[in-house]
Amino acid sequence: MDFSLTPDQEAFRERVRTWLAANIPAAWSRRAAGSEVPRPETYELGRRWQRTLHEAGFVGLTWPKEYGGQGLTLMEEMILHQEMALAKAPPVLNILGIGMGGPTIITYGTEAQKRRYPPKILSCEEIWCQGYSEPNSGSDLASLQTRAVKDGDHYVINGQKVWTSLAHIADWMMLLARTDPDAPRHKGITYFLLDMHSPGVTVKPLRQITGDPEFNEVFLDNVRVPESQILGGLNNGWQVGLTTLMYERLALGFGLQVRLRVALDALVDMARRVEKHGRAVTKDPVMRQKLAQLWIDTECLKYTGARGITRLLRGELPGPEASAGKMGWVETHQRLQELAMELQGPYAQLRGSDWAVDGGLWQYTFLRSRANSIEGGTTEVQKNIIGERVLGLPKG
Repeated sequence: MDFSLTPDQEAFRERVRTWLAANIPAAWSRRAAGSEVPRPETYELGRRWQRTLHEAGFVGLTWPKEYGGQGLTLMEEMILHQEMALAKAPPVLNILGIGMGGPTIITYGTEAQKRRYPPKILSCEEIWCQGYSEPNSGSDLASLQTRAVKDGDHYVINGQKVWTSLAHIADWMMLLARTDPDAPRHKGITYFLLDMHSPGVTVKPLRQITGDPEFNEVFLDNVRVPESQILGGLNNGWQVGLTTLMYERLALGFGLQVRLRVALDALVDMARRVEKHGRAVTKDPVMRQKLAQLWIDTECLKYTGARGITRLLRGELPGPEASAGKMGWVETHQRLQELAMELQGPYAQLRGSDWAVDGGLWQYTFLRSRANSIEGGTTEVQKNIIGERVLGLPKG
């Protein structure tokens, strides 16, 4: 992949950089970015921020213009994400809609669906969540038990979803449900666009170790969904759902790599300020080696993510190779957070105290990072995907 930018792309970078410098909300500049997923106290700010980005033409850069996007290339998308990370801009609120729902609808949707949903995803008028995992069907998604039974021109859905991020504020869900219980496990699943305000939808937040109720249980009791809200055809949900997951893992593998580098820079800055035995910990050769290894691994992730971008630039859908980027990011990010705790020594135990380093930010991000190896597909599942679908190894 050629990383050199054209004059137009360089001009775009400068336009983004200048715009961000003038428009990042003052309320956010006084905060420390504690999570890649929006936190409850930032929901309203994130909504306004996404609308501001949308009005400036900086959301949905690669989406077709007829569906609300800008019709640009992935290079502009990459530049935007890099500059937002470097400027420490707030995350958009509708991250699942932009990164997963919208691209999948544009790929598989009917013309009516493509004109109806993507514009409101971009403007943050409608927030999206993902209804895949169930209490007994997490990593083994094909075993899901949520049922959808045809009743006239509707489907009646019953079941439960869990670990559903942002469901408590979502307007729509990317829902997988079983429509043919007699078909092989992968063949009888359908992908629905579910209105979260429908009668029979109950959302119960789950509080995490961080203290945030970031994800939820969702109960579906005789929820009626119009047949017109099937995406990608009846019993084709497995293929459509995999496309959504590939977009998710591509975003994790490349987009978060940039923010990982920003976190590493912050870690190095913190290390220079923390002393051990009367000198900065950066003078310790062991600590210096650990920091250097994180820098090396972060650079490796950049080039791994570039492979996925190259695939999309050729007009192909994200492939199973995206799992390598996701898995690499998880391992590196968790190791970075663990090193942050190690560098602080006894102060790592403090959070919500005037003595806490950087206001306790690192304690929050350390706890939140524990979920990285589960969300978006567990590390064990990623290894299976790489082994079977990239390396061609036998199953089992």
